[in-house]
Formats: sequence, structure tokens, C-alpha cells
Amino acid sequence: MRNRLLAGASALLLGACSVVGVRSGTEEPRFELLAQPNGLEIRRYAPRLAAETEVAADEAASREQGFRLLAGYIFGGNRGSARIAMTAPVAQEPVRIAMTAPVAQSATAAGHRIRFFLPAALRDPPVPNDPQVRVVEVPAETYAVLRFTGSTSPQSVADAQARLRAALGDTAWLAAGPATAWFYDPPWTIPALRRNEVALPVTRRRTTTP
Repeated sequence: MRNRLLAGASALLLGACSVVGVRSGTEEPRFELLAQPNGLEIRRYAPRLAAETEVAADEAASREQGFRLLAGYIFGGNRGSARIAMTAPVAQEPVRIAMTAPVAQSATAAGHRIRFFLPAALRDPPVPNDPQVRVVEVPAETYAVLRFTGSTSPQSVADAQARLRAALGDTAWLAAGPATAWFYDPPWTIPALRRNEVALPVTRRRTTTP
């Protein structure tokens, strides 16, 4: 019974509960809009807190398992049994673990990180009961963001990321890290009305003087 409740709660992590994509009252991390080249948004996010977990599975399975773990945390699975307000989006990104040898360092894929941004007013978040969940401070970041609707399947996300990289090509911005997928709506939202985004951390291109 508890697992079924957590599974339902995990779906709510995608945003508000409307089938028509209405996210009324759902907090989102604040950002400064720096530019809008080629249909993208260049956003500057301030430091913020997040609950996150890492799952060693494929993209779809990682999302499902990660949402369930984070749902447990925000719906009372923490010291003090506090319930934490939902925010949007939920972020998913590949995880790479550095492996060190005597003469070299390399990185291998190890699954996905699922991250839930905590409300801005929550300055001292409760400690998770589950050791697989941790609270982290996300540093200030600048992202190039592309919004898309429809399916959230791994192929749809990959296609959106390819469009984002292509649109970024002739702008004043350079990719500076791996892509992240952000989801704002629950899975029962009408696909055409879903708000999904893919994002790349970016830096400004250096200009050369003659």
C-alpha cells in the first residue's frame, strides 16, 4: 500500500495535477533572462537547494525510481516527518563517476541523477531518512534552454537536446557541460500541453580583437 502511495506521489513531482498543464501555485526556481537567440532562452539561475538521488539504470527506469525516492522524502520521509511543498521542474541528467588510476583519470556512465528543487523559503531542509536521497546546494548556473511539448520518452528528450545544440551553434554561447532534462507536468497531462525543457550549461564565447 505504501509503495502505491509513493508511486502516485512521485508522479506529482512533475508539477501540478491538471491534465491540461496548469501549474497554478507550483513554485519554480527564479532566473534572470539574459538573451533569446534562435528560439532559445539563456537563463541565469541563482544558487538553490535541491534533493537528489542517483539511480544506476536506463533513462526511463531511473526517472521512475528516482521520482519514487524523492517523493518519499518530500511527503514525510525525513527527520521530523515534514511535508515539503512541491516545485517544478524535476531535473534528470546523466551521471558520470570519475575513476582514478595511477597514470590517468577517466569517466564512465553510471546512470542518472534525478533532482527536485526545494522551495526558496526552505532555508534549513530536513535530513532525508533514506540514505539514497541527499540535500545539496546547486551553485549559480547559466543555461541555454529549449522548451518542447509532447512525449517525455528518452528519444524525444534526445531529439530536443539535438535541436538545442544545433540552435546554440552560431550564437554567442558555448556548451559547458552535459545536458539536463526538466519536466514540469505529471504524466497524465495532455501531451500537446506539457511543458518540458532541455538545458545545457553555457558560457559566453570569447571575442578576439584584431
